[in-house]
Amino acid sequence: MRFARFAPSFLVCLLLVAGCGSDSHKTLMINNQQTLVMDPSVLTAGITAQPPSIDDQRGQKQAAAVIRNGQSHPVTLHYRFYWYDRQGLDILPYPSVQTMVVPPGATVTVTAISGNLEARQVRLYLYI
Repeated sequence: MRFARFAPSFLVCLLLVAGCGSDSHKTLMINNQQTLVMDPSVLTAGITAQPPSIDDQRGQKQAAAVIRNGQSHPVTLHYRFYWYDRQGLDILPYPSVQTMVVPPGATVTVTAISGNLEARQVRLYLYI
């Protein structure tokens, strides 16, 4: 008889706990304000960059970003594009790291293509 008196309360608590454990809201979202990530050493070296843009190229996604060297000497730069699907989850495997030398005072464009049809967003990471 005692259990019957507490059964409704117990049932409500059980439902609340079950609802809190739901995986329906768990996703790794890319922050659209951080599509360009640069190590501090890149800024110190005089490199500036624009966030990457995405275009469709023959059924594939192509990302492009403009990079400028404001120094009077060349700068060796490493970069990688990271692709994300509609939910903001990483698309694996990660592309390999690319290296380039940006000539003094030059502006260059770096690009990457994703053949994955799920690719919707991209982030560019630059470091020295």
